[in-house]
Amino acid sequence: MALIKKSTELVIPATVKMMIYGQAGMGKTTLALSAPKPLLLDFDNGVKRVNMAHLENIDTVQVESWSEIQTLLQQQQAELTPYLTIVVDTIGKMMDYIITHCCGTRQPQIKDWGRINQEFTWFTRALSSLNKHIVFVAHRDSRKEGDETVFIPSLREKSYNSIVTELDLLGYLEMKSDRGVQSRTITFDPTSRNDGKNTCNLPSVMQVPTILNGKAEPTAANDFIVTKVINPYLAMLKVKEEERKRYEALVAKIEEDVNLITDANSANEFAAHINDYEHIGSSKAKARSLFGAKVKELGLVYNSETKTYTDAESAA
Repeated sequence: MALIKKSTELVIPATVKMMIYGQAGMGKTTLALSAPKPLLLDFDNGVKRVNMAHLENIDTVQVESWSEIQTLLQQQQAELTPYLTIVVDTIGKMMDYIITHCCGTRQPQIKDWGRINQEFTWFTRALSSLNKHIVFVAHRDSRKEGDETVFIPSLREKSYNSIVTELDLLGYLEMKSDRGVQSRTITFDPTSRNDGKNTCNLPSVMQVPTILNGKAEPTAANDFIVTKVINPYLAMLKVKEEERKRYEALVAKIEEDVNLITDANSANEFAAHINDYEHIGSSKAKARSLFGAKVKELGLVYNSETKTYTDAESAA
């Protein structure tokens, strides 16, 4: 199997890793639970702030110690089978559990951070190995870039830098006012005022609908991530998969035709019609490569004047 793959040969994961961050009270947990069939790992006791209507059919792990997470991911993975998404709320509070697990009640020292970082890395890798969507929830922090203030997830810098490289999406959730009307928006694009990541080609700014009325009663399904993030992403993958299948079928046809080349006449016939294929991506380059290998195998001689091949015996 070739190690180097063309774009049409890539296997693209059908799951999404994302992080949502913003100020307290923005509805980050509720938004995270709009992912498909989620299991909530509640490190922050945030479930109590979620409207009960949005917790219907939602299962939760109310984390009390880091050893519970170790047990869940090491010994009880079968219990995670029914879920399509793991929601980690919040990733900052999760780090506190790791620190307590490693250091007890004392403040971490420099020598402790190696073990702390190992636990963090183990956790993110263990989640990734489940082949499920992952949604991290984070509070908002800020950093200074010259005179500008940039909003970022509240997470230790080294941990943040480590995990952001693994994310497909990093979204900043905030409240905006337009002509006196308040609305929540999320942007996955990095801007001069917020960190972001948008590898799924989502719209630059997306409005998050209000799904509760004045009496805190649900007015619509909590399905923003399903309908506005996951479904468009899967649709994009479907298009890529269909293109990959067409590419594979075309290359198989080209290989079949190349295998029918037995002499200079059949080689010249193939070369004359190489552009007649409905080429996809790098299929023309693949055809030329296969053809080149075949004429070399047959020992055919190329005539640069006539731009045709002759058999070795004729050339002699």
